[in-house]
Amino acid sequence: MLRTRLLTAIILIPIVAWFIYRGGLPFLILIAVLTTLAEIEFCRLTAGPGFQPVHLSGIALVCLFLLDGEYPEWQVLRRGLAGILLISLSWQVLHHQRSRGQAWTGAIASGLYVGLCGSYVVRLRGLPGDGLWWTLIVVPVTLFADSVAYMVGSLWGKHKLAPLLSHGKTVEGYASGILSSAPLGALLGWLWSLGAAPGSAVTWLQGLILGVVVATVAPMGDLAISKFKREAGVKDSGKLLPGHGGLLDRMDSVLFAAVIGYAYVRWFLY
Repeated sequence: MLRTRLLTAIILIPIVAWFIYRGGLPFLILIAVLTTLAEIEFCRLTAGPGFQPVHLSGIALVCLFLLDGEYPEWQVLRRGLAGILLISLSWQVLHHQRSRGQAWTGAIASGLYVGLCGSYVVRLRGLPGDGLWWTLIVVPVTLFADSVAYMVGSLWGKHKLAPLLSHGKTVEGYASGILSSAPLGALLGWLWSLGAAPGSAVTWLQGLILGVVVATVAPMGDLAISKFKREAGVKDSGKLLPGHGGLLDRMDSVLFAAVIGYAYVRWFLY
């Protein structure tokens, strides 16, 4: 399992890093593909047994939030939300015998969560001046802390972090993820400061702080999805990524981290 997990990561990391570096439309397309697949997985979890998930409503919300994150000047969010809600509810009324309200609710809720949080990945990359560098701190630190927590918890974890939600999460793993995020965040902050413009806020200290902040909060996204997986009676949200499960399993912490990372940079550094 660990070998497969590492092999998948080795293949995907350079691809994702290239899209982050490019930014703009290529990065938006990547996030759109990833969040759409994650939304489909989440929608299946929330639909419940015996219910047919309504993917289209959730996917439409995801695309709407991503467009608003990349092109806020278009001001599509309010009109788009109204349109999606009214059209999807009308569809429910016209097909009430074949579609249950719980399936619609799950699609809307999952679309709001994945779409809104996903838009902050786009917003973080789009920050003027240093968006590239902040993204290259938040995303690697989150994934690294998650991997360290997984390995330490598997090898030495004895105290369950949230036993009713996840059997695999341990206090030892959580603490090791936070501790490992500090030196990596500092290293990345120092490294990226060499390529940042003069006067940039990207420093080793800010990298350290940002790394610790996101590593502390990001596991909440993992636990949130674990709750839905537990209720659905499944271990993983999907099988798309060998050794990792589904895309939602890999992105749950990143979605939380992007919101927290963006908020930290905007509130304290801009």
